[in-house]
Amino acid sequence: MTVELGLDTFGDITLTDDGTPQTGARVIRDLVEQAVLADQVGIDSFGVGEHHRSDFAVSAPDVVLAGMATRTERILLGSAVTVLSSDDPVRVFERFSTVDALSDGRAEVVLGRGSFTESFPLFGFDLRDYETLFAEKLDLFTRVLDEGPVSWEGTIRPPLVDQEVWPKTGSGRLSTWIAVGGSPQSVVRAASYRIPLMLAIIGGPAQRFVPFADLYRRLLEESGAPRLPVAVHSPGHVAATDELAREQLYPHFKVNRDRIGAERGWGPVGLDEYHGEITHGSLYVGSPETVAQKIAATVRALKLDRFDLKYANGPMPHSQLMSSIELYGTQVLPRVRELLAEA
Repeated sequence: MTVELGLDTFGDITLTDDGTPQTGARVIRDLVEQAVLADQVGIDSFGVGEHHRSDFAVSAPDVVLAGMATRTERILLGSAVTVLSSDDPVRVFERFSTVDALSDGRAEVVLGRGSFTESFPLFGFDLRDYETLFAEKLDLFTRVLDEGPVSWEGTIRPPLVDQEVWPKTGSGRLSTWIAVGGSPQSVVRAASYRIPLMLAIIGGPAQRFVPFADLYRRLLEESGAPRLPVAVHSPGHVAATDELAREQLYPHFKVNRDRIGAERGWGPVGLDEYHGEITHGSLYVGSPETVAQKIAATVRALKLDRFDLKYANGPMPHSQLMSSIELYGTQVLPRVRELLAEA
């Protein structure tokens, strides 16, 4: 059983080693260094998220990815995710096909609605149109993805008639995924467009998503489509020992989780919940062996083609993130593949 193993980050505003908050500009430069290290240690892919708020540095992931493209050699470079609902599908394609050119064919775009909604008022969209915006923009994007003349009509913009979009990709098709957070309707949509599926599993046992992966594959088979990849994105952190990994991540995980929780009506996270999510849920935290065992179990259960670890979770210092990346590439990746080969 083969699997690609990647990393994702939202570009969280980090702290220095002495606890001082970094500037967004410094965080973006550090992200490029993190991608360079990931490339050097053999990680398969590197994803950068999109947010428009003070706790994350990246609002234009394609621009950051373009910078990474000029500093890396082999790693895939993608979004995690591109909030298509509040963007323009034609411009999304143009930007990522440009990254594809800069990286010599290593770009990919992961399309989603996003777990935050701040981009809607920022760019003048009404949240009451949430479903329509994503459905129509995804439909238009899939037409552009064919890289031929585009004719399309909907309710969210004027129609296009035999319109060409540039630049084209060297391969003839931009690598594209649809990210799904747990809605069967979203799984059906991904299958209907024959686009690979990325499952965002950020809490609870990963095995509860087995029905979604099975539904996706069954729909493809019933429609006569070829088998397409299924991936999982989940948070975690790697350190030399289980104890150190848990100790390093907790204060930063708590800051991140409690801020979001306050916005969404959740109570503060405590140590019991944190350790429970590591032991039984979807936090991949621990030594290289512990994280590898847990990833391999998830890959086997969902029959995955790819697993992406969201290695940045709150304001953890750049030095600890770099250490986690190095351990993930040099120890976790080969151990996961060894475990899958044994199975």
